Amino acid sequence: MKQTRVKNLMLKGWLAAALLASGTVSAAELLNSSYDVSRELFTALNPGFEQLWNQQHPNDKLTIKQSHAGSSKQALAILQGLRADVVTYNQVTDVQILHDRGKLIPADWQARLPNNSSPFYSTMAFLVRKDNPKGIHSWDDLVRDDVKLVFPNPKTSGNGRYTYLAAWGAASQADGNDQTKTRQFMTRFLKNVVVFDTGGRGATTTFVERGLGDVLISFESEVNNIRQQYGEDKYQVIVPPVDILAEFPVAWVDKNVERNGTAQAAKDYLNYLYSPAAQQVITSFYYRVYDQQAMDAAKDKFPATKLFRVEDQFGGWPQVMKTHFSTGGELDRLLAAGHK
Repeated sequence: MKQTRVKNLMLKGWLAAALLASGTVSAAELLNSSYDVSRELFTALNPGFEQLWNQQHPNDKLTIKQSHAGSSKQALAILQGLRADVVTYNQVTDVQILHDRGKLIPADWQARLPNNSSPFYSTMAFLVRKDNPKGIHSWDDLVRDDVKLVFPNPKTSGNGRYTYLAAWGAASQADGNDQTKTRQFMTRFLKNVVVFDTGGRGATTTFVERGLGDVLISFESEVNNIRQQYGEDKYQVIVPPVDILAEFPVAWVDKNVERNGTAQAAKDYLNYLYSPAAQQVITSFYYRVYDQQAMDAAKDKFPATKLFRVEDQFGGWPQVMKTHFSTGGELDRLLAAGHK
């Protein structure tokens, strides 16, 4: 009996191999290189696309694999040879570098999909402990001497860069664009950071599991999901009245999909993110979307806030990276000033 079962299993294995070899049935993998805190989102999104693709292509089975880390690290890994088919990042510069340094994608990649190739967006929010003991409501509250902050390092994390720029932009608007006052605000803001983790998930661990800090600053999507995961009665989410528009750009990696033979699947996968079904899933993870019906259905999830764009406040990402995050730039000078 046991021998018969083994023979049957072997026969099935040989049959599957023969089908693959004959081209009757093929199997492919699509690798999505994504940012640190998107695991749960794509775990929910991927099965819907796999099912849709496999129904439409019964002889071309597809499985989606994920790779997660800080978005800048992910982009570097691709430049060093990781053959990801698509990227779903949280900052434009981490996609743009694939063109600038590797010519892996064309210069006009943002024009290939709607909304500058951003199927969803977010903003920054504060996660505070039960009953908001420090009375945190706006960016101004984060520079008090009695408030300690946790967010990722802007040098290694798009999440961290958005946090830094959100604080700077809000302070600049409040100060009437007085750069001296804004730098003073940012010096105090950065001085209150107790830990600079390399990515958003590490910052979550520091705040929730290690218990450090009074405020975790992360994407609105992330802090809401943390609250759901670790206890809605233990944490509170604050969206400040002035905040930054955080785009989540996506792209297929042309050179990689050509080599991998996955161009059609990669393009269809990213287009799927704009579909009504996917947009509804995305809002369930507290990401904001451009589909008005999906937003209307989920309006209770998203407090009103005045969002400003990086391009409008800072002149665009190339200027931001050079002015603020290059070696010896504003971030380095502000950190040095805070340690004097």
